[in-house]
Amino acid sequence: MQLKSISKYIPVLDWGRRYDCTAFGNDMVAAIIVTIMLIPQSLAYALLAGLPPEAGLYASIAPIILYAIFGTSSTLAVGPVAVVSLMTAAAIGNVAAVGTIGYAVAALTLAALSGTILLMMGVFKLGFLANFLSHPVIAGFITASGILIAASQLKHILGVDAGGHNLWEIVSALFVKMPETNMTTVLIGIPTTVFLFWVRRGLKPALIKLGLGSRMADVITKAGPVMAVFATTLVVWYFHLVDAGVKVVGDVPQSLPPLTMPDFSVGLMADLLVPAVLISLIGFVESISVAQTLAAKRRQRINPNQELIGLGAANIGAAFTGGYPVTGGFARSVVNFDAGAQTPAAGAFTAVGLAIAAVALTPLVYFLPKATLAATIIVAVLSLVDFSILKTSWRYSKSDFVAVLATVLLTLGFGVEVGVTSGVVLSIGLFLYKTSRPHIAEVGLVPDTQHFRNINRHQVITDPHVLTIRIDESLYFANARYLEDYLLDRVVGEDTLKHVILMCSAINEIDLSAVESLEAINHRLDEMGITLHLSEVKGPVMDRLKCGSFLDELTGKVFMSQYEAITDLGTEPPMSKSKVVDAKPNPGKTAKAS
Repeated sequence: MQLKSISKYIPVLDWGRRYDCTAFGNDMVAAIIVTIMLIPQSLAYALLAGLPPEAGLYASIAPIILYAIFGTSSTLAVGPVAVVSLMTAAAIGNVAAVGTIGYAVAALTLAALSGTILLMMGVFKLGFLANFLSHPVIAGFITASGILIAASQLKHILGVDAGGHNLWEIVSALFVKMPETNMTTVLIGIPTTVFLFWVRRGLKPALIKLGLGSRMADVITKAGPVMAVFATTLVVWYFHLVDAGVKVVGDVPQSLPPLTMPDFSVGLMADLLVPAVLISLIGFVESISVAQTLAAKRRQRINPNQELIGLGAANIGAAFTGGYPVTGGFARSVVNFDAGAQTPAAGAFTAVGLAIAAVALTPLVYFLPKATLAATIIVAVLSLVDFSILKTSWRYSKSDFVAVLATVLLTLGFGVEVGVTSGVVLSIGLFLYKTSRPHIAEVGLVPDTQHFRNINRHQVITDPHVLTIRIDESLYFANARYLEDYLLDRVVGEDTLKHVILMCSAINEIDLSAVESLEAINHRLDEMGITLHLSEVKGPVMDRLKCGSFLDELTGKVFMSQYEAITDLGTEPPMSKSKVVDAKPNPGKTAKAS
């Protein structure tokens, strides 16, 4: 019993007891494939973050092992990812210069802060906070980030020094530096980019046509970036292209990840706190989305709060082993899944493979051109760009469209920090806006049934002496006054009206502000000679109402069902009430509840 309790927080104790030779074989195959993919990708993402290439390898070793111990996904592959690498560069670029010791230490501190935030969110079960980032806004941010990342790598394809934190700065710098373009670098960068695009889309079908099995064709396709790395490195070395101005990776330490220490000075942590929070949220949303999608395909379960602990441990591990912030990556996780990974041990085996590469293979990348790494990044991130979200959101919800478009434009125009901050604000703002103006329907009885529906959508029976209002939203401080104004405006001038029933079937929560509004409504209706009643109040809501004095002061009754209320209060039997209201066209609310 004690072991079972501990295994909730250290999942390796659970799946490790069931580990067998079959799982070992599948995990090893997946690890080999993912390791081949991760070697060039890790180097490339470190370049994107403005860090030495070895930082990408270091960030892919200890974090993967720690996630394997504490994470709950059997296929999530943790390590550097494009968006978090870009956010890292934007965050620490404000506190230190690229290439300095202070820059690398700031990256460690950022990872430590991000890990601590994620860990605390997991311990206190705060995974729900990520829900404040709406999917359309996240999609808009990732699309804009993909464009920014691709644009930022063009300087390596052209062989020029050009920077910038937003699209305008990047494009302007590239335009100014265009005369300094190194044509030898261009002749490496552009063909490599074209080749990698072809590898991603056309190599596997071509290999299958040649008679190769699907599994082998898939392995060779995933090794495409490694082929590009090998070929371009060989060309640069053989033809001495460094002398022609081609920039290469250069010396990479031939060692395992070192023990490092973040800088916990108050000033630096204060500067990095907000970026760390944003990186934690974005990283968690990206990671949990991938993990849950892949888990669903195998009918497995992911524990979001334990995922926070796993990602937190991974980031803290990166902070003390020369890395920078990490999260679960989409591309490598899908590869891990497709390659047949059965348990998190596949990640641990991948870490061993990367450790071997860090010790034995780093001298081989001395002549690796940065243009090749840039091409690898460009091909990877352009798959993130999805403008269809604009079309989808426009057709479904104009407010969501505005939020997506604003996030895209702000990210491109002002950089990732402004973009993701605006995304958070817009997500919360949209929620408050939508719930502050809840859908309120006047309902009547559907003939020959006990069901009540919107009078503007259905032919229903109504009673001139009874008004039934259904509120399709929980009542809280942001919408309580809206209900009060709506209801009082509706009853003004209705001389025959004797009863108002609030149908509460869709109300899951009523906060204190809403109770005060209900008390005001009860009082004002009483002054008009109208009695207020409630129907279909849920148990938890009723429990909360019993804590105050509202029910004692209520002028009417609380009915179990709306049919019971209309039967009790109606001036005539329900099936012969005074009139049938024809459904009225209501094009402005076609997506609302019936």
